[in-house]
Amino acid sequence: MCRFTLYLGPTIRLASLVVEPEHSIIAQSSHSKSQEDPLNGDGFGIAWYMPELRPEPALFRSVTPAWNNHNLLELASVVQSPLILAHVRAATKHGGQSEANCHPFRSGRFAFMHNGDIGEFARLRRTLLQSLGDAAFDTVHGNTDSEHLFALVVDELPRASGHGATRMANALQAAMTRLLALLATHHVQEPSYINIAMSDGEEAIACRYTTEADYDGESLYVHTGRVYVCVKGVCKMLAPERGRGCVLISSEPLSDDPGWDPIPRNSMVLVGKDGAITHRAFV
Repeated sequence: MCRFTLYLGPTIRLASLVVEPEHSIIAQSSHSKSQEDPLNGDGFGIAWYMPELRPEPALFRSVTPAWNNHNLLELASVVQSPLILAHVRAATKHGGQSEANCHPFRSGRFAFMHNGDIGEFARLRRTLLQSLGDAAFDTVHGNTDSEHLFALVVDELPRASGHGATRMANALQAAMTRLLALLATHHVQEPSYINIAMSDGEEAIACRYTTEADYDGESLYVHTGRVYVCVKGVCKMLAPERGRGCVLISSEPLSDDPGWDPIPRNSMVLVGKDGAITHRAFV
């Protein structure tokens, strides 16, 4: 499966997540600590927002392993953003190696990435696609289960109530309800693992979910503070203070500093503009 990291807070360089931490997302691409197979070398991607330029995120994706892409290192050293999504991919049977299958995925101002696997997805794919409206259908460019799940969320966004993180969470809840109904209709027995991070450029959500009984699902952590800093190879979250906060959500802790808390099984984290977080269970 895959690994990902989301950052929302004061502007930082991409390298502060991608390169510099001891267990950066590049390190997780070759030496994951929480998976049987430590390799996530089937491509990578980064989405980052520059709100002063445009509301939509920029994307850089490649099928090369993150540890072996010099363009990534060059880009990460100079690009800064207050909101970053980074992903390294381990391809499943639901999608081969192509740039279209690399996360994050984008639709308008929304960016989305997934770690996991939808059980027996090939049996569901046709029915899922037929259920989509035209706009959501047009977001699908590859053949991964992840991008099809994003299309379900995009399909639900126009009907979702609320704003920002609340709207995204309501759309994700509705999309998951549709997915679970499809799994039941097709009598799928294989478990699904659905860890997601998503943003609209201002706020964000993440979830940790599995249909497997007696298992907490793929690892996912949240860390909060004032800002995440890297100085001479040592990275840590600075203690919170009044004003804008900072949130890191990551498949695995990036560093050894305390404060990395596991997200509970089958729940969501909603992240506001100020870095305030709210936990919400799936219903």
